[in-house]
Amino acid sequence: MFQEIVNKEKKIAVVGLGYVGLPLALLFARKYRVVGFDINARRVEMLRRSEDPSRELDPESFENADIEFTSDIEVLRTASFYIVAVPTPVDEHKVPDLKPILGASNTIGKVLKKGDYVIYESTVYPGCTEEDCLPILETTSGLHVGTDFRIGYSPERINPGDKSNTIDNILKIVSGSDTEALQEISAVYGSVIRAGVYEAPSIKVAEAAKVIENSQRDLNISFMNELSIIFDRMGIQTREVIEAAATKWNFLKFYPGLVGGHCIGVDPYYLLHKSHELGYDPQVILSGRRVNDQMPEFIAKKLVQILIAKDKNPGNCKVLIMGITFKENVSDIRNSKVVDLYEELKAYSMQVDIADYMADAEEVEEEYGLHLRTEPGSGYDAIVVAVAHKRYREMGLSELTDMMKDHPILMDLKGIFSRQDHHLLHYWSL
Repeated sequence: MFQEIVNKEKKIAVVGLGYVGLPLALLFARKYRVVGFDINARRVEMLRRSEDPSRELDPESFENADIEFTSDIEVLRTASFYIVAVPTPVDEHKVPDLKPILGASNTIGKVLKKGDYVIYESTVYPGCTEEDCLPILETTSGLHVGTDFRIGYSPERINPGDKSNTIDNILKIVSGSDTEALQEISAVYGSVIRAGVYEAPSIKVAEAAKVIENSQRDLNISFMNELSIIFDRMGIQTREVIEAAATKWNFLKFYPGLVGGHCIGVDPYYLLHKSHELGYDPQVILSGRRVNDQMPEFIAKKLVQILIAKDKNPGNCKVLIMGITFKENVSDIRNSKVVDLYEELKAYSMQVDIADYMADAEEVEEEYGLHLRTEPGSGYDAIVVAVAHKRYREMGLSELTDMMKDHPILMDLKGIFSRQDHHLLHYWSL
């Protein structure tokens, strides 16, 4: 397979052209023939114009790329090495939503040929590739793994907004359904990933490695979030405590905050789901999730307490939330916990504005039914800086106070302004 790809006799197809799939497709397209497939026709049209809907890549990233963007399954049929990079979210009950990945499996099954490869990159629970996706491939295609085609799993490790740790600079885990599959998959990825590849002994091991990466980070942040609740009652700054503790060589420096997005706030639920299926009730993972999920409620209650202490009626107050994306310097709003904070504040009858110059207002309206301001207004009783976008980091406290009424309150969830002079306002941070 690898040599045929090198000789451009066979094509690579990337199914799903979001934050994960698009950079990968373009990386391969610098050396090989690639089909970029997405069911979203609007997205495909933008990509054909060298426009990244996620605004992560500039037009120059599309130059010299041998790639055909399409939503046509017949074009997809021309490929032989299929990479699945579709989202794997959770539903409103925190249960894994496999519809995108199972749908992609069904689509690929319709075009699968003898000798083809199918590699999954989407984050799943251990066993999902072989137990959930593979049967669909076999049933739809009428082919059998091992004898007719091969599968593998290579978890994505893309960090949106990170211009240093790019896709080709991060070690790539690969796995395959048999020894030959592993060798071929390893060769294909290894030819474009400068950091190299790590060959996992099985697909399940590779799946598990990915899901625990984000689960571990989720737990570390939950510990800091719990500490921030405790230290708030003590009247001390959590970040100051962390800086002091970090003077020891083996202290892990994590910070409190809202934990959302399509990875850290989601992946632990995949592990929880599989654990429950196997008859085990995880304690530590679930506890971490509960702490992180309760942070919007904690922050909202804290603001109410501060407003009352300032002789302000929360129901008559106007509040600005700065930032709605799940992290700084990206446009991605998936699973944003800022929305949860908004709902908590609205429950106290506050007038709440959300401003975010990075996010797409139409997308926010469609996804959450919220009106997004591209720029802040004025006359606010309090401002909550929820996301540490570059522009917000460059602001001074005077710019914020100019947007506020007398006795202004600043809730700095990311600690952006922690080292500035706070005499102009009431300052609070996680």
